[in-house]
Parts: sequence; C-alpha cells; structure tokens
Amino acid sequence: MTITQSWRRARPGRSARRARGPARRHRLAIGTLAVLVLAVVLVPLIVRLDQQLVDLRAAGLPPSFAHPFGTDEVGRDVLIRCIYGLRVSLVVGLVAAIAGATIGALVGLVAGAVGGLADRVLMRVVDGFNSLPHLLFGVFIVALFAPSPTAVIVSVAVTHWTTAARIVRSEVLSLRGRPFVDAAISGGSGRLRIVARHFLPNLAPQLLLATVLMIPHAIWHETALSFLGLGLPAHLASLGNMINDGQRSLLAGDWWSSLFPGLLILVPTLAVSALAQYVRDRANPRWRSELVL
Repeated sequence: MTITQSWRRARPGRSARRARGPARRHRLAIGTLAVLVLAVVLVPLIVRLDQQLVDLRAAGLPPSFAHPFGTDEVGRDVLIRCIYGLRVSLVVGLVAAIAGATIGALVGLVAGAVGGLADRVLMRVVDGFNSLPHLLFGVFIVALFAPSPTAVIVSVAVTHWTTAARIVRSEVLSLRGRPFVDAAISGGSGRLRIVARHFLPNLAPQLLLATVLMIPHAIWHETALSFLGLGLPAHLASLGNMINDGQRSLLAGDWWSSLFPGLLILVPTLAVSALAQYVRDRANPRWRSELVL
C-alpha cells in the first residue's frame, strides 16, 4: 500500500465530515446563544451606565475602545443600548412564542381529540388566520393599544399560533390510531384522561420545537413593529427603535448606529434556527432540510 493510499484511507470520508457539520453548527449555535444571554444578564449589572444618558459632546463618535459600537446622534453608547434592546427582544420573543404555542396547542388538541364538526370549524379558523398578512394584522392589533411590550406580545401570539395548532392536530390524529390509545379506550379511560396521560407527553417534543422555531419570528415581528413606531415605547431601548433612529445618521456617514443593532437581530435568529434544525433532524431525519425561516 502506498503512502497516498494510506493517507486517503486515514482521512475521514465525505459522509463522516458531512455528519460532523450539523454537530458543529449545533455547538456554535449554543455557544452564541449562551454568550448573548450572559451579555444581556450580566452587562447591565456590571456596567452601571444609563441607556438613555445623553452626552452631546460625544455625539456621533465612531467605534473605539471607549465606545466599541460608537455613539448615536445624541451621544448615547450604542453597545449599551444594543444590549438593553437585545434583552427586550429576547424576553418579548420568548414570552410571545410561549403564548402563541399555548394557544396553538389548545386549538390543535381540541381539533384532533374531538374531531368532527369541531375539527372542521377550528381548521377553517386556522386557514382564515393564515390567509391574513401577519405583519399587517399585527400592526392592526398593536394600533388598538398604546405602544408597550404587552401589546407586541399579544400581536405576535395572535398572528403566530396557527403553526403550533397544525403540528399538534397532526400529531394527535396520528396518536389516535396507536394501539396504546385503543387499549386505554377499551379500559374505560375518558377523553380527558387520554389527553393528559397519552397525548400531552407525546406532544411535548413537538411543542418545544414549535416554541423554539417561533422565537426568531417573534423577534423579527417585534423589531418590525418597533421600526414602524408601533411596537415598544420610544424611551425603551429596542433594536427596531435603534435602527429607525439610525436612519437619520446614515446620511452623515454614521453607519454603526444601524449596523450593530441589525447584526444583533440577525445573529440570535440564525443561532436559534440552527439549533432548532439540529434538534429537528435528530428527532426525525425525514424532516431534514425542510426548516426555513
């Protein structure tokens, strides 16, 4: 055997390298999310700076050691405001995703477990919500209230619950034909007992995945509403508000006022998407490459 043949045999095959690719993305996604979460939790406790502190003498400074992300048009530190804005986006996105998944789970459970007329009516309601443009419908909902995190959470939850409802309904319909459900029915178990003991434990992984997948959508939805001036109040540091404010600075060449908030929107959504895709592929390889934002 020649040296070249030995080297080729020792090298990992293409399939092995391809299998390690998702694992690397999974570790990178977890590491990125861990860094971001630690930043939004620890930095406000360590660095005692007011996110709304105005210093006109330091207005429009480019990134430097003193201000790694520069300052905005009124002298506020962009890095500190980005961290506060990311914390707001992550909290709003997580709460909205949990609320939307809960609504969808209840609708899907009723539709799948009861069936018949209830299933047909609820699925037509789901189709009706899916036919509406999410952003425009969200703008309509938020416009009914004063700008606040609660209004944004309600808007995101009301416009994003349909995906979880379809997932839960499909899984319940699949579980209804399983032998252990037939055995439970033969043993005299009621519908609520079957839902609690057989449906919910088997639905937990799908609900967790649906919730994780909803978080990036919720973050983008909140950012879009804040960018339009309909999301969070102006006095709260929000990534959408910062990008909106940074538009005025772009003409003066202050690119950092919009660039860094935009990156902090993109990075966590890509990390959550990569993590969810890895979990989904491990749970069922047939779903590979079906995950899209």
